Amino acid sequence: MAQIIIDKRYCGPPNSGNGGYVCGRLARHVPGAAEVTLRAPPPLDTPLAAVATDDGTWELRDGGKAVATGRAASVELVQVETATLPEARAAELLALSRPHDHPLPHCFVCGPARTKGDGLRIFAGPLGRHVKTPVLAASWVPDPKLAAEDGLIAPEFLWSALDCPTGFACNYDQQSASFETTPLLLGRMAARIEARPRTGVPCIVTAWPTGRDGRKRTAEAALHDEAGKLLAVAKTTWIAVEREVQLGRG
Repeated sequence: MAQIIIDKRYCGPPNSGNGGYVCGRLARHVPGAAEVTLRAPPPLDTPLAAVATDDGTWELRDGGKAVATGRAASVELVQVETATLPEARAAELLALSRPHDHPLPHCFVCGPARTKGDGLRIFAGPLGRHVKTPVLAASWVPDPKLAAEDGLIAPEFLWSALDCPTGFACNYDQQSASFETTPLLLGRMAARIEARPRTGVPCIVTAWPTGRDGRKRTAEAALHDEAGKLLAVAKTTWIAVEREVQLGRG
């Protein structure tokens, strides 16, 4: 058993952890690619127990309640979308990057109310390509504070970077060229890390929707460096919820 505490800095909604960050923290215990299912809002500043189960999975527990479960998984994408750094920076101009427009302005990953060096400030916007499936993109230069002991960006921050862009991809309406306002919460995330970048190295995140089924919305994402090297990929499942539930009040 290991203890995990989600510091309030790593919030998504105001009172719970950012989904991608929490998934990445639990996935550290799973060798290779992993899939993590979030079963309850991850509480902040609370000692949580990461426990290995008899069937080889891991549970993140808040007392007797399972907050998340993780397991080894194969994470293969049929197609990986890419973008250049200039394309990604142009797409950011069309993102929800103003606090009063943003559903969760203080989110660690995508919150525009977070200062540089505090939040990741990843603002994914549409590339504007005339294709059937819209592709969103954003640039990201990892801050030195995100490095692990080996000098490379810690894995949980790669999970984080791949998380929120897929949520916005699920809510992007290409026909109206605008974002829907449906509140979403991350339900499941699977990721495979190919290589971890160093701090200060410009990276490009791309994300695209893959389907809808009732309240469920699915998307995929990829992270590349400026030279086009694939760093990580992810698949996500988001759940449409009421606004009060998204904020942790319902």
